[in-house]
Amino acid sequence: MSPPVTGIDHLIVGVRDLDAARRSWNRLGFTVTPRGRHRGWGTANHCLMLQEGYVELLGIVDPTGFDNGLGAFLKEREGLLGVALGTADADATHAAWRRAGLAAGEPAALGRLLELPDGDVELRFRNTMLERRDLAGVGMFASQHLTPELLRRPAWTAHPNGALALVSCTVVARDPAEVAAAMGKVFGTSALTRTDALTAVQTGSAVLLVAGAADAAQLHPGFDIEEPGEAPLLEVMAVMVDDPDRAAALLKRQGVAHRRDASGAVLVQPEDATGVRLELVPA
Repeated sequence: MSPPVTGIDHLIVGVRDLDAARRSWNRLGFTVTPRGRHRGWGTANHCLMLQEGYVELLGIVDPTGFDNGLGAFLKEREGLLGVALGTADADATHAAWRRAGLAAGEPAALGRLLELPDGDVELRFRNTMLERRDLAGVGMFASQHLTPELLRRPAWTAHPNGALALVSCTVVARDPAEVAAAMGKVFGTSALTRTDALTAVQTGSAVLLVAGAADAAQLHPGFDIEEPGEAPLLEVMAVMVDDPDRAAALLKRQGVAHRRDASGAVLVQPEDATGVRLELVPA
């Protein structure tokens, strides 16, 4: 049987001020798409479209509208809040997850109005949601793109810092084994590679790395890793760039503090990346 998902479609970053977030990620050398407003919701986004995967900067534009829990998250922090998985068939993914014992919601339609200079364009999706209680507190769902031809434009995937693709997201948990077991239900146990320090989850594209705080600190020595509470934290996002030296030079010109690690990756601290610990890693 083929896997129910194709990999990580995008990572979601909750931000308190969408305009400020757009400026921050522009300053880091990313091309940011025009704003998109979710139909019937109080949320909107800007996206960083990569050649493989993308990053969604998600904020609230109407406090009276439905925000799918974003407001509660933003009372505590900005930063990575969830993982959207890709699927070519939301119904098949829903059925596979139900067979795995997950309380997957029925696929539901969602529209996003992309505000372009020549008029709004609607992007359409079918999403099947998973319950956080089934995932040891991790936020995750699958999204089927119904209008993929509208999602990317060549100008949107050309980034001054040379960004190419999502590489990984590190999930830090009090009980990494519980999170890993939940990921086994989502992706199948064959997708999991366990070591003493962490579990690597091969999603089909980017990798989820599941670890405790101490092991995550060893894995990412350039960052101060936050101790999670009852719910896991998505703490580190790695993005592949074609030339880390070029990316570092851009950050220097922009006045953004950064470090290099032993692999040559460029590290940006969360205060400069809307709460995200960002690694720009070599191709």
